[in-house]
Amino acid sequence: MPTPQGPDSPTETTAPTTTAGKAGSGTPGAKAPGLKAVDKEMTAGIIFGFGAYGLWGLLPLYFFALMPAGAVEIVANRVVWSLVFCALLITVTRSWRTLAAAFRDRSVFWTLALAAALIAVNWLTYTYSVTTGQAVEASLGYFINPLVSVLLGVFILKERLRPLQWAAVGIGFIAVGVLAVSYGKLPWIALTLAVSFGLYGFVKKRVGPKADAVTSLSVETIVLAPLAAATMVFLGLSGAATLTSHGAGHFWLLLASGVLTAVPLLFFGASARRLPLTTIGLLQYVAPVLQFIVALVVFQEAMTTSRWIGFGVVWLALLVLTVDMLRATRRNSAAKKLARTALRS
Repeated sequence: MPTPQGPDSPTETTAPTTTAGKAGSGTPGAKAPGLKAVDKEMTAGIIFGFGAYGLWGLLPLYFFALMPAGAVEIVANRVVWSLVFCALLITVTRSWRTLAAAFRDRSVFWTLALAAALIAVNWLTYTYSVTTGQAVEASLGYFINPLVSVLLGVFILKERLRPLQWAAVGIGFIAVGVLAVSYGKLPWIALTLAVSFGLYGFVKKRVGPKADAVTSLSVETIVLAPLAAATMVFLGLSGAATLTSHGAGHFWLLLASGVLTAVPLLFFGASARRLPLTTIGLLQYVAPVLQFIVALVVFQEAMTTSRWIGFGVVWLALLVLTVDMLRATRRNSAAKKLARTALRS
């Protein structure tokens, strides 16, 4: 599962300013055509964003439908059929030259190879959690992912945190402690998902605009495909594969993993190009909220009082982090307006 800090992460853009009611604009106070276009782009971006995060949030239902296939078989099929789907997309969009350029650029290729290893760990852990009745803990991993991203900024990029960011991180550590007591162990599934996802996003940011979403996914799946194909062959020879032994419905559901991997990424890319980072940052909570609801309502996983308390502390940390993000966005917007005013005067 990709991340807001992952492929095609947007950069904050300022919408073109228009003045309603100018001379020659028709009815005084009417919306200028440019503003209508911006509104349409925002609306489309939000729809694409909900589409991407909604599909990621409902992914546990898909994995549940694939049982009795295990995590290893599901991920192996996901890699192989994603590669097939990406090959079709690249052919339709005539992007083979772009893909070849990514392979020729060593910095891009090796960065994406590292991203492939990280996303493989993430996919395996996530699929394992869902297929073994631990989807609640999986949702926790994506709830705490923003806090991990903040910590990566401190330790890797040497960024200085604002006071509210420090507060959110501190509350997050308290939450992990509460949940560790509740589970009787460290919530390793949640922590593995959060760290692998956070590092994946960080690594993909290093690639930046050099590779779009389809090119990135294609390189990553090409890197993983030999191991995934070998795994499928091994499972087939050992009689452990379910691809061809559980009916046509199961067969086509496993093949659909390629589409269900690529489509949310394309939706996310379309959303990221249209929305500011602040909006994307808020939309990212849609996926873990849906995962959490599915785990409780559909899978009926247990939630003890102490776990509710732990999740509550996590949500408090996210609230603090969101408030800080909104405040920082307002300050940056005000600073840009002052800079523009100073340039005009």
